[in-house]
Amino acid sequence: MEPVNVAVIYYSATGSVHALAQAATEGAEKAGAHVRLRKVRELAQPEAINSNPAWAQHIQDSADVAEAALEDLAWADAVLLGTPTRFGNPASQLRAFLETTGPLWAQGQLAGKVCSAFTASNTAHGGQESTILALSNTFYHWGGIIVPPGYTDPVQFKTGNPYGASHVAALGTPGEDTLESARHQARRAVETAAALKAGRAAA
Repeated sequence: MEPVNVAVIYYSATGSVHALAQAATEGAEKAGAHVRLRKVRELAQPEAINSNPAWAQHIQDSADVAEAALEDLAWADAVLLGTPTRFGNPASQLRAFLETTGPLWAQGQLAGKVCSAFTASNTAHGGQESTILALSNTFYHWGGIIVPPGYTDPVQFKTGNPYGASHVAALGTPGEDTLESARHQARRAVETAAALKAGRAAA
């Protein structure tokens, strides 16, 4: 059977979600998947970006990451979405990309894909769970198969979020437990997608 295809699509302003996306990519690749790491287009005005040195620096640091396209979603067997939380919701940059997926949805090309999400917020109770749940609304409409990390690995009892890997940005860059949680989440998505792919092929 062909390897599972995984699209890790994210938005990151200052780098926290980017680090989680890289860890998810590592986890998926280690599980044997073909992975496309993609960022969504930045929509903020230059004056807003330049008002925050970390934001401006991250744009430079991630310049080599390709921008997400609808073809990446069509190609994928599993989709992992990452976003910072904005008042308990996904960032507008990621939402803008998701709102272009109507043509794929109308053709049934998003149904049956394994879907999962991860996030970061500035504070410990900054809307991490509600942001992931909000992304689940999109997955429901796609007909996706939502695969959360749950408490299916010891690292989840250290990071404490069964909804999806998450990070408190005020604490600094993501630590090893948080990165391993993202790797585990991606491996779990790959394993589920592989089982589904094998079952469909057998049928």
